[in-house]
Amino acid sequence: MNVHEPADWLQVFWRDGFVVLPGLCEPQCLRSMKDRIAADLESGRGPVEYEAEVGYPGAPATLEVPGGRTVRRLRDALGRDPVFREWACCRALLDPVRSLLGSHSVRVVRAHHNCIMTKQPEYSSATAWHQDIRYWSFQRPDLINVWTALGHESQDNGGMRLIPGSHRLIMDDAVFDRQRFFRDDRPSNQALIEQSVQADLAPGDVLLFHAALLHSAGRNRCGEQKLSVVFSYRRHDNLPLPGSRSAECADLDPESA
Repeated sequence: MNVHEPADWLQVFWRDGFVVLPGLCEPQCLRSMKDRIAADLESGRGPVEYEAEVGYPGAPATLEVPGGRTVRRLRDALGRDPVFREWACCRALLDPVRSLLGSHSVRVVRAHHNCIMTKQPEYSSATAWHQDIRYWSFQRPDLINVWTALGHESQDNGGMRLIPGSHRLIMDDAVFDRQRFFRDDRPSNQALIEQSVQADLAPGDVLLFHAALLHSAGRNRCGEQKLSVVFSYRRHDNLPLPGSRSAECADLDPESA
């Protein structure tokens, strides 16, 4: 897709709920982020989330068993190193996000995403179909997720699958289980899942997707780890609901970063 034709990619996004902007992250920025991630993984620097803590299919049962302390994500990317804050607040990302949200004044969400996703080859887990907005609490569900691939992503290493147009669906509670995962045992849901597409990404590609889009990811079955940096954005006037997890942190104003 040609990122110099904004009308085209904007139309694709609102039709499908996602769009890929290829090569948006420059090689030097990629190297800097990967170097910082490697150092933090080696040192065990927190905060982190372990595969055993999420309990998804393929994850170790407890922290004490082999692979139990496999890192699933490095939390608080914005606070880890200036390189992550600079990437989250750079014009290359903010311009498309502002276009999608219809406002120059946006915020980087701190309580959700704001992390480095690490999918290791031996003990990685699969993530069932879901909407990110299922556990977020804002006045409106209109948030934009920005997923930056630091390496190649495909089905083989647990890359993301997406259901085009699912962000526009009105769905009742019956299509979800108790954890708000999209049930794959319902015929109507299965018909939607059959329409899913794989988001194959190259290093530096950026996947923009709506927080209400249904998506999933498999296990990493390759020999190398998969790394992705993920931020979410909201309009300044789309406030988190008081008392919710979404309101636990003051979101970042890129203009003051």
